[in-house]
Amino acid sequence: MTKTIYAEVTQRAAEAKRSGRQVSVTGMLGKLGVSRSGFQSWLKHTPSATEKRKNAIKEKIQTIYNDSHQNYGAPKITRILQKNGETISERTVGQYMQEMGIKARWIRPYTVTTKDSDFSHQLINILNEQFNPDHPNAVWCSDITYIWTIDGFVYLTSIMDLFSRKIIAWTLSDTLEVSCVLETIQKAKVRRNMESPLILHSDRGSQYVSAEYRKATSKMQLSYSRKAYPWDNACIESFHALIKREWLNWFKIRDMDHAHQLVFEYIEAFYNSTRIHGHCDYQSPNDYEDNYRKSIEANARLAG
Repeated sequence: MTKTIYAEVTQRAAEAKRSGRQVSVTGMLGKLGVSRSGFQSWLKHTPSATEKRKNAIKEKIQTIYNDSHQNYGAPKITRILQKNGETISERTVGQYMQEMGIKARWIRPYTVTTKDSDFSHQLINILNEQFNPDHPNAVWCSDITYIWTIDGFVYLTSIMDLFSRKIIAWTLSDTLEVSCVLETIQKAKVRRNMESPLILHSDRGSQYVSAEYRKATSKMQLSYSRKAYPWDNACIESFHALIKREWLNWFKIRDMDHAHQLVFEYIEAFYNSTRIHGHCDYQSPNDYEDNYRKSIEANARLAG
């Protein structure tokens, strides 16, 4: 505790000197109840090798934490440190983060954002909570979530490839019209250069059971969550909670254009390309898919 006080006194004195103010170190020490002789001894103290390593690790933790937009907790930071050659446990990283006063952001409660439809046909749950296909484009899933702006709500429609948890297409709109879902599906087809994944899963919202939707997805196997059971679509629901928790909720979003800019920055510049994911063996979705393709190509060369 005394060391922390000494460090604070040193910092305040340095700040005062930089700003051209005069400050009484003796006065500060007296108010804080510590001795000047002890402070002088602390200033002359040479850090041990252990202290130096701890401080160096803390600097790396801070850098990784900042690069993740202050989203990563001890598990992910530990994996990155270990990947970069550090021998350190998750418990130690957690302890250092606590000392530094930093922690991962926590998720807000799940909110239902689409209404169930009275569509009379049988809506089958083909996916049945099997969230780990063994290759890309085996299963896509889609959902819609709201984003609050000063101008009013806007709506984000996303499509995820469950293999890598990559967001392969997204659309932002100011209505919940089915056309927004259709536009997102078309984007996904173009980006994946294909007409149909094995399965396309969604909830039972009116957009996903409309005649227009079924026509646009006629070459796909449609799978639907059970009524009032959002966990059947947990992966895409989790992503929508994630983008709000890690990014959108930290801004006062002005309007549709501002929301679009923020969503683009998160999905394209961070989530797909940089953010590591436990499901992807602590790789980003892009890296996970790239390594899968390289593995397939290498196996094909060996077989040939």
